[in-house]
Amino acid sequence: MFQLFEKAIMSMALLRIISGSIEIFVAILILKFNDIEKALLVNSSLALVGPIILIITTTIGLVGLSERVSLTKLIWIFGGVACILYGVRSS
Repeated sequence: MFQLFEKAIMSMALLRIISGSIEIFVAILILKFNDIEKALLVNSSLALVGPIILIITTTIGLVGLSERVSLTKLIWIFGGVACILYGVRSS
């Protein structure tokens, strides 16, 4: 059967849609609470969602590329993602 998108592409896009929906939902919650302490608490919970989505999406993409990319390049990509996560956390 004809397939328009690869499974990896669909999975990555779906995760990004879910992530964006969570962001919008949190924005609505912040407006609903109308309290700076609660807004800060809800907003800080997003600090967990972003990196998790990044890691999962990157892993799905790398698994999809694993047949076409050498092991050395995969290690460099994982190293780059690790540097991004370290840079975001160490402020």
